[in-house]
Amino acid sequence: MCVLRGAMTEQAFQIIARGPRAAAEAAAEAVDADILLEGATYSILEEDEDRGVWRIDAFPTSDAEAGRFETVLADFDALKVSREVLADADWLAMALSGLPPVKAGRFFIYGVHDRGRAPPHTVNLRIEAGAAFGTGHHGTTVGCLLAYDRLLKAGTYPKVLDVGAGTGVLAIAAARTGSKLAVGTDIDRVSVRISRENATVNKTGARFVHASGLGHRLVATHAPYDLVFANILARPLIGLAQDIKGALKPGGVAILSGLLRTQERAVKAAYLSRGFRVAFVIRRDAWVALVLRRA
Repeated sequence: MCVLRGAMTEQAFQIIARGPRAAAEAAAEAVDADILLEGATYSILEEDEDRGVWRIDAFPTSDAEAGRFETVLADFDALKVSREVLADADWLAMALSGLPPVKAGRFFIYGVHDRGRAPPHTVNLRIEAGAAFGTGHHGTTVGCLLAYDRLLKAGTYPKVLDVGAGTGVLAIAAARTGSKLAVGTDIDRVSVRISRENATVNKTGARFVHASGLGHRLVATHAPYDLVFANILARPLIGLAQDIKGALKPGGVAILSGLLRTQERAVKAAYLSRGFRVAFVIRRDAWVALVLRRA
């Protein structure tokens, strides 16, 4: 999905937008569709169930990106937009250090600050996010892990590809649960470095490469795959539909996420038209994980 690329030259801040669910989801779609915010970091979640308040948190990495976020969000009158100053130099590291561990099916994801809390009977993954997306806390990552946990009840997947790997959590989860080959790609070099470090920490042979799309030699050499993760965004998911089909064995499985519930129909249509069928769907907060099987 998205990547944090470093703080702004001035004091870092986040942009917060609060309002009803429909407005928040429409604003998130507008952010996804804005070419100037491609790869920008934000999240959407339900803040107050009783009052029906949803919240967007955006973390701009430049003044230009901050201005663009505010311009896009300002188009939605139902949202109240504000700024909140973050700690100075190491705000990202400080925020991550306070994240609690996450359990998703058999998987338990934790940071170094929680290494003593890992249960004895789960697949424990130590994931340090650094400047990459994918600590396991976001609804898209949790949805992918829950989907994978469900699939594993029927057997393992020898060859797995993770498109847009971020921290590498999904490929590492595959490598820890029976996959003989787990390959991850990301368009961000920092993410590739962090994913490789996480693979080493978790004592796996998962491999990660810097690549856009599925044309990298390492990816192509090992195709076709039994399972492909793609936790990115709706537009690239649609654009990669044919490539993901080509990377999968007949009968192979694709776990797709990074899309809002309002984007589910469009993404699903792109894959159904290429011969996929829906195995099941996991919806968490405003996000969707589609599990599709190639015919």
